[in-house]
Amino acid sequence: MISSARIEGFKRITDQQFDFAPLTVLTGLNGSGKTSLIQALLLTHEASVGHGGTVRLNGPHGMELGSAEDALNWDCGDDGIKIQLLDSSESSKNWNFGASAEDSMFLNVINRPDVAPVAFSGTPRSFTYLSAERLGPRTSAETSSLPDNEIEVGRTGQYCAHVLHELGNGLLEKKDRTHPSSEGGTRQLLKYEVEHWLSEIARPIEISGERLPRSTVAELRFRVPGYTWVRSTNMGFGLTYALPIILAGLIAETGGMLIVENPEAHLHPAGQSRIGVFLAWLAGKGVQCVVETHSDHVLNGIRRGVAEFHHLKHDYVVVHWFDDSGMDEGSLNLETLRIGADGSISGWPKGFFDQYQIDVASLGKIRRSRK
Repeated sequence: MISSARIEGFKRITDQQFDFAPLTVLTGLNGSGKTSLIQALLLTHEASVGHGGTVRLNGPHGMELGSAEDALNWDCGDDGIKIQLLDSSESSKNWNFGASAEDSMFLNVINRPDVAPVAFSGTPRSFTYLSAERLGPRTSAETSSLPDNEIEVGRTGQYCAHVLHELGNGLLEKKDRTHPSSEGGTRQLLKYEVEHWLSEIARPIEISGERLPRSTVAELRFRVPGYTWVRSTNMGFGLTYALPIILAGLIAETGGMLIVENPEAHLHPAGQSRIGVFLAWLAGKGVQCVVETHSDHVLNGIRRGVAEFHHLKHDYVVVHWFDDSGMDEGSLNLETLRIGADGSISGWPKGFFDQYQIDVASLGKIRRSRK
């Protein structure tokens, strides 16, 4: 797993080091640098799995970085972009990118390691990125051209129906990914494990993925126990947005990385909390999770996963709070927080998930004034 990343000369990041843990949470103000950190990881992955001398700035992982002028920090000089990753053994892996011209739509890969960490090795299901713009309910879904042992859910979850069709009725490959309530028991079908988590996060549900005969499309169907099967378009956004997170986590390679933007999207508060518990559980199973979130419910679910359910050691979580207020262009204001064994937070910066208290205090003040 990655223990830290040092990024130089990329977008607004002049020179910044970020600590990583089995579960790394990125949160903070809009436009404060969270996406830049994720994009640096995506760029590094693309340069690692590709064998050419360049890496595209637009296209891979849905990135739209523009031109080299947009990707290079204004103060990077001739050094270009440097990304250094340290793994748990403190072994350093280095990437270096440069540009032929400011309007280039690609970067030159000047240096990359001969042996990359597992998540950047190109091993199937070792690196999964789920963007904030996942697919909502659709009458049909894409199918993947990869073989069954390599098929993944896709950046927007577009292949979930196909993955369930091909793998759902087989036993869960990772023996330690059995739901916590049945750990030590007989391995279940992947489909049943997905249903177990989805039922906790959203509502009691059964799910089916079917590839249409002699076609390149598949479809998702859901059923509330005791009722008839319906298309995903009749079940709303919460299930289809949460599904790829659960499915990707259950099939992810141990030692790999799962990056999830806004896992809370379209989920009610209890579901947001429970998906935080799931991510803590998954990190405890050896999948490094990087989570970008604006939800205090997700954070509290992670804290419960640590303190109440003991899915993950408390020092295996790091929370980065991004706040660019009052900072000069080209710099980040980053505060790193830790979770205690009792679920406490090591600090509570101004603006860090305090809006509930602010709103309640304001409403209380109004009520008191009227008395």
